[in-house]
Amino acid sequence: MQKIRKGDKVVVLAGKDKGRTGEVLSVQPKEDKAVVRGVNMIRRHQKQSQTQEGGIITKEAPIHLSNLALVDPKDGKPTRVGFQVQKDGTKVRVAKRSGEVING
Repeated sequence: MQKIRKGDKVVVLAGKDKGRTGEVLSVQPKEDKAVVRGVNMIRRHQKQSQTQEGGIITKEAPIHLSNLALVDPKDGKPTRVGFQVQKDGTKVRVAKRSGEVING
């Protein structure tokens, strides 16, 4: 079970985008990286193809998971993630800051 998943709200802890928040678009568990909307933007030259226009495009680059923290659902501040087994046997993610269950 992953601590950070697609669709989570995260805050950047380090780097040029420190303090910015965004939604996780994809996670690459093998590389320990995630792509976050509007964070770690890079500019790339793109050759023209049948479907896409050529030129310089800006897109999100993957950022290391150690530089991301989940946003606490209660107060919107960065929190660490723990795991808890419910009474019905399901394992859920829990915000260490408030003890609140993270949906998803």
